[in-house]
Amino acid sequence: MNNRSILISGAGIAGPALAYWLHRHGFQTTVVERSAFLRDSGGAVDFRGEQVKLLKAMGIFEAVKAAETAMGDQVVIDNAGRPVVAFDSAFFSGEVEVERGDLARILYDATREYTDYVFDESIVGLEQGPDSVQVTFASGATGSYDLVVGADGLHSGVRRLAFGPEEGFRKDLGWAIAGFTAPNTLGLDHEGRIYNVPGCGVMAASARDRDRLGVGFVFHAPGLVYDRRDAEAQKELVAATYANAGWEVPTLLKDMWEAEDLYFDTLSQIHMDRWSTGRVVLLGDAAWCAGPGGSGTGMAMMGANVLAGELAGSGGDFAAAFAAYERILRPGAKIGQKQGKGSGNFLAPVDDKKIRSRNKAYKMLTRKLVAGFFNWLTGRAANAVEYKEYVTAATVSAAPEPRVAA
Repeated sequence: MNNRSILISGAGIAGPALAYWLHRHGFQTTVVERSAFLRDSGGAVDFRGEQVKLLKAMGIFEAVKAAETAMGDQVVIDNAGRPVVAFDSAFFSGEVEVERGDLARILYDATREYTDYVFDESIVGLEQGPDSVQVTFASGATGSYDLVVGADGLHSGVRRLAFGPEEGFRKDLGWAIAGFTAPNTLGLDHEGRIYNVPGCGVMAASARDRDRLGVGFVFHAPGLVYDRRDAEAQKELVAATYANAGWEVPTLLKDMWEAEDLYFDTLSQIHMDRWSTGRVVLLGDAAWCAGPGGSGTGMAMMGANVLAGELAGSGGDFAAAFAAYERILRPGAKIGQKQGKGSGNFLAPVDDKKIRSRNKAYKMLTRKLVAGFFNWLTGRAANAVEYKEYVTAATVSAAPEPRVAA
């Protein structure tokens, strides 16, 4: 088979999912990850419809099911902490919901025996030739690969090297998000709370681990400029924004200062005219980041199946495979982006009137006559790409031992 050696940047979700399917088709894969370890942070992700078929086809559904959050109600509360409206698990959690860190571990465990994982490493140089891509790594090492895949997220380094600066593709939606874990001082048990003041949203939930809260702050921040590497400055920004928010926010802010797993970023999307150039192709958020509510995780995993399958069936014509992959995925990515575009308005309405309007809409969505439409709407992105069963290789060559930095 031609183009057997493939380098993947990113060991989050999309990268290991692609490594899984490429191995099934007989390719050799190396995954490089900037972090020195497998990152286990991040909020919960849910799967519905066609994406559940994908999990079952990968043989990981039972592992995902065993690690599911099993979330109950998500309750919207007012300034006094009183319930306004409650959603049962199906609204936010789909058919199965799992914390992102647990999913990353499941995918890593499913692929590490035959995938060469290299942690604490990143790509800093790409030079494409007629038969290969010459890669330079941050460590100073070099390598030659048939193809390179950027599955390295919103701030993709591969995209920057192959296509140009991020600013040419990123569209900020006007909100920012901060997430972290904290002690479960709210006493929640497989349930969550959603609280708002103008321009600020708070989401706190406790699932499998009753001692721990997953906390998310979403706030209106148009034109925000910040240092991605300065976690202390990010915490200062969040603390200042939520200083007078009320409810249990002071306690959550105190826990934020002690958190070591802060995730901070803008709510942004990536819009590109094409996802490949020569022997380099993008996958997941690196190519089409949709934002919350856009079914990004499931769509990235669907994309991994399609990309690997099209490469396997292309007879070595990677350009044709890339084109087919994009043709199949782009309509679903557009649906996800359309749904994700309005997420900030729902998560953190900018004034009291919009909060009341949002809560009224929430109440409508819990009525039986409307619930079916809402379930269709939330499943629309998940079902935008049908699971396709590609013929896999009959035999798979021996794989290298996994290599993980201490």
